[in-house]
Amino acid sequence: MQNITQNVSRRSFLAQTSYLSALGAAASMIPLRAMAESLAGDSRVAATPVVDKGFASVRKIGDGLYATISDTSKGLQTMCNGGFLVGKDASIAIEGFVSAAGAAFQLETLHSVSQVPIKGALDTHYHFDHSMGNAVYGAHGIGVWAHAATAKRIYESYGPWQAMDKAAVTAPLEKMLANAKSDLAKKHLQGDIATVGNVYGMVAASQLALPNHGIDPANGPHKLDLGGLPIVIEHYPGHSGTDMIVRVPDQNVVYTGDLFFNEYFPITFDEQATISGWRATLKTFASWDKDTLFVPGHGQLSGQEGIAMFRSTFDDIEEQAMKMYKAGVPVEEAQHQYVVPEKFSKLSVFTWGFSIGPTIQKMYKEWDAKK
Repeated sequence: MQNITQNVSRRSFLAQTSYLSALGAAASMIPLRAMAESLAGDSRVAATPVVDKGFASVRKIGDGLYATISDTSKGLQTMCNGGFLVGKDASIAIEGFVSAAGAAFQLETLHSVSQVPIKGALDTHYHFDHSMGNAVYGAHGIGVWAHAATAKRIYESYGPWQAMDKAAVTAPLEKMLANAKSDLAKKHLQGDIATVGNVYGMVAASQLALPNHGIDPANGPHKLDLGGLPIVIEHYPGHSGTDMIVRVPDQNVVYTGDLFFNEYFPITFDEQATISGWRATLKTFASWDKDTLFVPGHGQLSGQEGIAMFRSTFDDIEEQAMKMYKAGVPVEEAQHQYVVPEKFSKLSVFTWGFSIGPTIQKMYKEWDAKK
């Protein structure tokens, strides 16, 4: 098979690989959990993957449905989850991933499964770990679909970084670290600086490719039939302001993007992330059929039990944050004082300043707005 990465610049590809190695050191602390026992007997989920490269595997999860599940402890070529859907007439891919290598892996696997035309590739939102490999699709004449605002958000968020050096990108966090008043705040900020520095490296080395097929949520759900495989692409609020899901109603399968992190705390750093909106979205997910199979943005495949767990993380953060809010603890301090309870001790925190800290900040802001 022709190497799918050959049309992406070799320099960009090698630079991405270098930064993937740097990011991998931190990601190795977040191993992929074993698939839940409740899914072992699910007839939709194949017992073995179609292919397993370590950093990601592709598994059949329904009639024409495949999930790409990343294991960041073994490499970051993909980093997030994705997948593809194959009907009798056409197929679509989900996610551009964090690198050209990741998108190429999924595209090669899709070609090995089916030769039907690829109608498009969907970025579930604009964040770097879901879009930096888009150029691979473009190089093969495959249009990239996304929320109508995604192209603008990619360009405005990551374009400037390619003209900046690392020190300029991390400077605001370095300033916060210098002014930090507690050892806990310093610890959290040091982790944030390391993460942002590594993300900068990935973005700076990437060949940005913007979606060229915008889906406007104002027009309602985007319905498609791939040939005996009807699907719906829908927008929900929560993680980034540009979040899209792919739902297969006839098979009770949902590709959620980052509106669902399985066995992680929520990641809410985005300026357009909304806590109340996200919780409303998760309530909707929880209202769907009890046998719904979810492909999360990160983590293992899950049923409704994973949605319930994810919702409970918001509940616990709110409970602790509300106590601090009522006690008059300033948000600058409260964002660092959340205590992870024993019941969540095995959940992953990507980095404090991307996850728990901004969740508390946004909760405080919503409560202040109600006064």
